[in-house]
Amino acid sequence: MSSIGRFLMVLGLLLLAAGAALYFFSDLFSFFGRLPGDIVIKKKNFTFCAPFSTMIIVSIVVSLILNLAARWIK
Repeated sequence: MSSIGRFLMVLGLLLLAAGAALYFFSDLFSFFGRLPGDIVIKKKNFTFCAPFSTMIIVSIVVSLILNLAARWIK
């Protein structure tokens, strides 16, 4: 059970670090949502946003972080 607790603490610290990076360095991450492959349709009273490229990049990064964390906990 202690390995689950350690995993959750590490995950919490990683989320805290990611949130702080997004908050303090938002200019560096301004390209998210405007990558090639992200779809934005704007009409008068309607905006549709489908950030496909951004979702793929975030998914890859999160998968890498979780795999490294899982290997570190073992």
